[in-house]
Amino acid sequence: MDETGKEIKWEEIGISNDFLFGKVMQNPKLCKKLLETILEIEIERIEYPEGQKVINLEKDAKSVRLDIFVKDEKESVYDIEMQTCTNPELPKRSRYYTAMLDLDMLDKGVSYKELKHSFVIFICTFDSFDRKRYRYTFENMCKEEEGLSLDDGTTKIFLNALGTKGDVSPELKAFLGYVAGNKSDDAFVKELDAEVAKVRESKEWRREYMTLLMRDRENVEKGIEQGKIQVVLTMLQEGFSKEVISKATGFSNVEIDMIQNNGFLQV
Repeated sequence: MDETGKEIKWEEIGISNDFLFGKVMQNPKLCKKLLETILEIEIERIEYPEGQKVINLEKDAKSVRLDIFVKDEKESVYDIEMQTCTNPELPKRSRYYTAMLDLDMLDKGVSYKELKHSFVIFICTFDSFDRKRYRYTFENMCKEEEGLSLDDGTTKIFLNALGTKGDVSPELKAFLGYVAGNKSDDAFVKELDAEVAKVRESKEWRREYMTLLMRDRENVEKGIEQGKIQVVLTMLQEGFSKEVISKATGFSNVEIDMIQNNGFLQV
C-alpha cells in the first residue's frame, strides 16, 4: 500500500516500496554502493545483506524488524529503512533501533568497549524536519562545548527524497530523486532500476509480496472489527438498545449477544 492506504499492483511498485527495496538490497554490490553514496565513504566489503532481520532478545520484549541489516569489514553495523509514511515518532524509532543494535551485539558476548559503530539510516519520501535538506545527520554533541563529540559510535541519518538544500554529491541527489519517482541518467540509478526490473520478473517474489499484502489486508480488517466490537461493548455499558447498536455497527442481535457474553465474536 502507498501512504494513502491504496494498494499498489506488483507491476507498479518502485524502489520506495520497502518489500522491493529489501529484495534489491540483497545484491551486495548495490547495497555497498548505496552506503558509500549516503555516507560519502569507501567500504571495502560488506556481509551479504540480511533482509528483514528480526531482533527479539526477550520473549516479552517488543521485537524490531529491520529492512536491511549489514556489516562492513570493520564490523560497523548498518540498518537501512525505507519510510514512505510520515511519522512524528521517527526520531524515537531511530533511538530504539540504535539501542536494539547495541543489545544485539552485547547479546553475542561483545563488551561495552568493543561495541562497533552503528548507523541507523531512514530513507524518507518526505521531509522529516521541514528544513528542505537532502540529508540530516545526527551524532551526540556537547551543548556547552562547541565541537566536543561524545564519540559513542552512533549515527542516525534521515534522507529526504524531496530535499533541495545541502552539500551532497550528485549521486545522492540522483538516488533521492529516483526514490521520489524521477528518472535519471546516473549510472548507479540505472543499475538500481535494472535490479528493480529483475525483481519484478521473479514469480517467487511476486507470490511472496501478494501473500504479505493479503496478510496486511486481513490485519486491517481484524483491526476494524476489533474497533467495532469495542464500540459495541461501550454502547452496552452506556445502556443503548441492541437495535440502536445494530444500526450503528452492522452487527446482528445474535452477534451483539455473543460480544456481550464473551467480549468477542465466536467464529
